[in-house]
Amino acid sequence: MNIEISAAWEKVQGMINGAIALLPNVVLALIVFGIFFAIGGSIRHLVRRLTLKRRHARNLGLILGRLAQWSTILIGLFISLSIVIPTLRAGDLVQLLGISGVAIGFAFRDILQNFLAGILILLTEPFQLDDQIIFKDFEGTVESIQTRATTIRTYDGRRIVIPNSELFTNSVTVNTAFEHRRLEYDIGIGYGDDISEAKQLILAAINETHGVLQSPAPDAIVVGLAESTVNIRARWWVKPPRRAEVLDLQDRVLTAIKQKLMENGIDLPFPTQQILFHDQTEETDGDRTRQREGWPAGKREVPKVRSIGDSLQKLAEMRSHGDGNGQTRSQR
Repeated sequence: MNIEISAAWEKVQGMINGAIALLPNVVLALIVFGIFFAIGGSIRHLVRRLTLKRRHARNLGLILGRLAQWSTILIGLFISLSIVIPTLRAGDLVQLLGISGVAIGFAFRDILQNFLAGILILLTEPFQLDDQIIFKDFEGTVESIQTRATTIRTYDGRRIVIPNSELFTNSVTVNTAFEHRRLEYDIGIGYGDDISEAKQLILAAINETHGVLQSPAPDAIVVGLAESTVNIRARWWVKPPRRAEVLDLQDRVLTAIKQKLMENGIDLPFPTQQILFHDQTEETDGDRTRQREGWPAGKREVPKVRSIGDSLQKLAEMRSHGDGNGQTRSQR
């Protein structure tokens, strides 16, 4: 029993002596680590100051500064461990770090993917802070670009958080990428109206609206012959291209166009329908000339147009006489 106690006490004394022997190395390692920690903080502030010279680079400087800081701290940690444990080689640390990196990469694949995408977005700057963008079904103003996600504020006061990997690998529309932006709207006039006159009136209304740019100049072109209208597309340029100014100017332009056209007798028709009734009784069944989608063909005869009331009354009379073959067909 005494021998076991003595052996245990010798082990404890050996551990204490080893700790005392390592104490200078531990102190030196702490000092070295503290120096690298301070250097990392200084590098972070330096990187942030350098990147702030770039436009809208606040988040970029923050992320790059943190990367530089933690890289410096990691180097300091390796050196400190080498001082405390002289037998620990740099190759062992690198190997351990590589194995750990692979494991961490598999465990946090999505997080790392978003992180790298955020770095690339900040470096390439496809859009910047305060830009107004459209991504899939979301539209709003970019509030911040973080390491994991980008946040946008919608026009109705909601916040949308979008992973950076989604933004980097999909199409994004940047409405405020350039100083000027073209707006357009299709206006339908009647087929009996003069197209040249309507174009001149539309351009006059646009040019009279305050806020429309004269260079590039507005224009009006025919883009379609619809069922009830001749469609003229009015196009004009605005500055700045932000949504509030765009909506306000579009409201004033369209109001001015409507007033100008109506004052000069240009029709703004709405869709109309024409309903034709055809008799298909036993007498006319199979007669193709009485079953056409338009007016019945044959010997240039002008068919007699009956009102809906007369047609319904005739159908009722046929049904009262036991004729159930009366049918109607309609065409727009």
